[in-house]
Amino acid sequence: MQEYFFVDESGDPTFFNRKKQVIVNEGASPILILGFIRTTNPSKLRKEITKLHKLVAEDEYLSSIPSITKTNVHFHAKDDCPEVREKVYKLLKTLDFKAEFVVARKKVDIFTKRHKRNEDIFYNEIVSRLFESKLHKNDSVIHFSKRGTKIKQYHFSNAIQTAILNFERKYNRQIETETKVFVQVPSDEPCLQIIDYMNWTIYRAYTKGEMRYFNFVKDKVSLVCDIYDFDKYPKSYYNRRSNPFDIKKTSPLGLES
Repeated sequence: MQEYFFVDESGDPTFFNRKKQVIVNEGASPILILGFIRTTNPSKLRKEITKLHKLVAEDEYLSSIPSITKTNVHFHAKDDCPEVREKVYKLLKTLDFKAEFVVARKKVDIFTKRHKRNEDIFYNEIVSRLFESKLHKNDSVIHFSKRGTKIKQYHFSNAIQTAILNFERKYNRQIETETKVFVQVPSDEPCLQIIDYMNWTIYRAYTKGEMRYFNFVKDKVSLVCDIYDFDKYPKSYYNRRSNPFDIKKTSPLGLES
């Protein structure tokens, strides 16, 4: 069996401006979220998203809404109007996939000591944490969204190799499955539009305290790992059964030192 992963981000990996001043919460996001959806049947997901996109594009009522010009390129939760967002979330609730997320609070001390103030190293760790124990059972095809960062395909490939090596060291077991990595834009890959919407539910919870989007599709979410919420660890790893995610359980966001 082959598994397919579709990966996107919410937030950004930026900590400093050109003057080396911290701009977390002041022009840069307080967190970076990386998430994926996994499925064994991406063609079905693509078909349903494409069908909905066609219906939205032909909807006379929606056509006069200014943001629909962006929606006509592809679905994007941040830009889509509430009427479109509702349609997308109702569709996602019916589709066959599971989602997982790594939430990285942008702590300057960790970025300085652990990541050497290098955005590539920071991003690499989050990707490797996301996939560390996901690639040993089946051959995998991973599609990363090109939108949002300057990170190139070889960075993604290196991060996946780091995840594989971490697993092999941790469990003293060699991974023999095959993993392929691709980078695409969401307008060319409907499944990337799904993870964009799923990421948005987590990002809204953290930055706005708003749980209603997450709660609507929570059955699709297997894991949320808030990896730098050390005050709550190990309870900062949220799974659907024993420790369901709720933003009230997390430490509040602030200017991370």
